Amino acid sequence: MTASSHRPALACLAIAMLMPSLDTSIANASLPVLAHAFDATFAQAQWVVLAYLLAITSLIVSAGRLGDLLGRRRVLAGGIALFTLASLLCGLAPTLPVLLAARALQGLGAAAMLALTVALVSETVTKERTGRAMGLLGTMSAIGTTLGPSLGGVLTATLGWRAIFLVNVPLGLATLWLAHRALPSTRPDAGRPRFDVAGTMLLAATLAAWSLAMTHGAGHASVLALLGVALATALLFVVVETRSAAPLIRPALFRDPALSARLAMSALVATVIMTTMVAGPFYLSRTLGLPATGVGLALSAGPLVSALAGTPAGRLVDRFGAARMTLAGLAAMGLGALLLAAVPTGAGLPGYLAAIAVLTVGYASFQAANNAALLSGADAAQRGVVSGLLSLSRNLGLVTGASAMGAAFAAAASTADIASASAAAVARGMHGVFAIAAGLIALALAAGVAAARPARGTPRQLPV
Repeated sequence: MTASSHRPALACLAIAMLMPSLDTSIANASLPVLAHAFDATFAQAQWVVLAYLLAITSLIVSAGRLGDLLGRRRVLAGGIALFTLASLLCGLAPTLPVLLAARALQGLGAAAMLALTVALVSETVTKERTGRAMGLLGTMSAIGTTLGPSLGGVLTATLGWRAIFLVNVPLGLATLWLAHRALPSTRPDAGRPRFDVAGTMLLAATLAAWSLAMTHGAGHASVLALLGVALATALLFVVVETRSAAPLIRPALFRDPALSARLAMSALVATVIMTTMVAGPFYLSRTLGLPATGVGLALSAGPLVSALAGTPAGRLVDRFGAARMTLAGLAAMGLGALLLAAVPTGAGLPGYLAAIAVLTVGYASFQAANNAALLSGADAAQRGVVSGLLSLSRNLGLVTGASAMGAAFAAAASTADIASASAAAVARGMHGVFAIAAGLIALALAAGVAAARPARGTPRQLPV
């Protein structure tokens, strides 16, 4: 297979990664306009973002498993079609409830796209080019995250809020055509087991309750109630999966130490990345005194570095191996976290950006290496569900990090309201929370060493 022969397929996967990543943040800048348009409170308008994220988090593993059962190209194409149709419905929505329902439907399509773009890499490029392909997908994800708020703001200001959703329609149709034309067919065996409906519903309930508890709890009692629901449905899910003849997630998967270690690393790293999003805006505005425009530009530096570093990092993975680059990426992230924990206020914006650049280059290297190692070691029949678990671990790290690291930030600053804290208190909170982040990366490094051990012997596939 030549490099030119798989370029159309890679282009399809790259766009299929870009679109759902873009829609993760494209509505953020438009929330005040949406609240006014529908005569809703800002808290109600926030569900435009939350409904999408909840649908992705709750259903991404199930979407990956469905791809394993029905064929990954087929389910990816279905996800693109659903995402495109839902985008049209969002753009035409007459009321807020209709918009929220369409956004949840859009999130279902996005779940299939995010899970199966990564899963299809192994069937699209040769093993020697897997790192580069994973780096490209990481770049597209970072570009989508970076571009979302600014593109959403421009479209809303010039064409109205409906344009932020309608822009997906022509792009989605083009990607759907490219998927049918360029992606390899992945037909399942005729005897493949049926889809686990009970497991899907229980896992979705568990993840939805956990995500709501972490991101949208209205008070102490509601958070505890949601956590109780998450625990109860998680226990039921384990019972159902151990007794099912065709489980959504085979328990044997987690008996593989490398798989468990790489999923744990993904969650820990995502938690640290969320820390930059939680603490960064307050440090930049209150401690360094930047205006809102300056804060926005400074915050875009991390995703921009990640976008630029993604493809080169993938090339290094292909050259030096996934195990080495996983550890190298984690080491760079640890150094970046330590720099942020120790950076003096006098270093100003250059000191902050230098530390963020080190951390983000490490993140790009880790992502390309960890994704390549996990998917290349997965059995062909399990790549969809493994890819879904990988995306799920990242999402759970993000939502949990927003809550836990936000609380740690406030505790380190010794304040109940970080928004009104003094410049010195925010700086103290910044140093404290990134010291914790460095500790999390140390745990990830330990897991990375454990995950690298099997690579020294004969390669083996994950249990089926």
